[in-house]
Amino acid sequence: MRRPSPTGRPTGGRPPRPRTEQAEQLGFEGMPERLFVCTPSKLGAYADCPRRYRYSYVDRPAPPKGPPWAHNSLGASVHTALKNWYALAPDRRRPEVLGTLLKGTWVREGYRDDEQERDAFRRALAWLESYVAGLDPADEPVGVERVVAVKTGVLAFNGRADRIDSRPGPDGRPELVIVDYKTGRTGLDSDDARGSQALALYAYAAERVFRRPCRRVELHHLPTGTVAAHEHTQESLQRQLTRAEETARDIMAAERAVADGTDPDEAFPATAGPRCGWCDYRRTCPTGSQTPGKDPWSAVERFADSE
Repeated sequence: MRRPSPTGRPTGGRPPRPRTEQAEQLGFEGMPERLFVCTPSKLGAYADCPRRYRYSYVDRPAPPKGPPWAHNSLGASVHTALKNWYALAPDRRRPEVLGTLLKGTWVREGYRDDEQERDAFRRALAWLESYVAGLDPADEPVGVERVVAVKTGVLAFNGRADRIDSRPGPDGRPELVIVDYKTGRTGLDSDDARGSQALALYAYAAERVFRRPCRRVELHHLPTGTVAAHEHTQESLQRQLTRAEETARDIMAAERAVADGTDPDEAFPATAGPRCGWCDYRRTCPTGSQTPGKDPWSAVERFADSE
């Protein structure tokens, strides 16, 4: 015989059945939306052409790319050589080591022939020698090829800054400076530095990572030895951040539309223009394929002719 519990219900056996009232379902109201994980190149791809963004980041498997570009090989080689120069001990940061560093990082893809490649190597070495002649080997940047990251209500941003310097600000206190190396087109000025969303996002993220002011951004154009700079304000950095968040919302809306059955070509339209000739996916894109393609070495050849 079961002994009654203090409540008068028998102990042991099956638990009491739940009440028949329907339990209230917990909704998703108030749950945070997923953050859009991005880099400057990811945001820039959509801003330049939503179709190119789709080919790069949405379609799987991704469409085949065209051949590698010589100007990308040249730029990557120079960037890596400078990174490795700063990795040396200060007493070894001498111009005569640059030839070895550049040879060790040289990317050979995309050039028309050996002659053009050799000419590009000589030109790149001359750029590097001229550039480091204006640097103090004892100066240690805060970061070289440094990843900075930040989260907002919309973005989970991360990017790799070429260099982050520490210099005295207007009040004498140290402030951070974002430095971006350029090896491409000439004619960069302060408007290019001011309008660069990538540089602004680097500055915004670096200020929060290092907890030090970061408002100055600089484009160092190695072929001409010029520097294009801009001093941001808190308001101008916020405007660039807001613009990046708006782009992220547009991307997420387009991705949701495709998931709901919208034609991907409609959700991610092509932006026709001169960039189509340089696009990795020109042969895949119905719009881009109507534009004559550039030879992989065209930019390097054009740059050599302008000197």
